[in-house]
Amino acid sequence: MNLPKDPFILLSYLNTKLRNQYQSLDELCMELQADKEQLTSSLSAIGYFYNQKLNQFVQKD
Repeated sequence: MNLPKDPFILLSYLNTKLRNQYQSLDELCMELQADKEQLTSSLSAIGYFYNQKLNQFVQKD
């Protein structure tokens, strides 16, 4: 699957998928055949990280 390239659109897309369809980032990555390291790196570059408890990417404090 082709994921959005723009990191802000990717953020919105992933958080929507995590909220509505997937119980974890690992499950999302497995289902979509996405590289977890690449996703987290892309979003880290714009100041976001994956919060496992919330199952969302959130802004770093």
